[in-house]
Amino acid sequence: MDIDTRRQKQQALMTELLERKIRLHAQHLYDQRGQADGLALQDWVQAESEVLGKSILAPLYRRTRVEGSASSASANSPFAASDSSASEVSA
Repeated sequence: MDIDTRRQKQQALMTELLERKIRLHAQHLYDQRGQADGLALQDWVQAESEVLGKSILAPLYRRTRVEGSASSASANSPFAASDSSASEVSA
């Protein structure tokens, strides 16, 4: 495996981990509000802001999200959970 491929895979993994943290934090905010519906986007934006504000990897995440949304906007929706992380919080 060449160095560029390895770097791309590492960056993708770091971005995925940050997104998982954001998703879990958004779920936490939702739970704190008593699971009231209708504020999913607000929860996501707040969680993203708080998680990325504490992360040195924020520029990588933002760059990856911009590049990803340019290639496939619907696949990178913050509401398209690729795993069951949100359900892990309530378990």
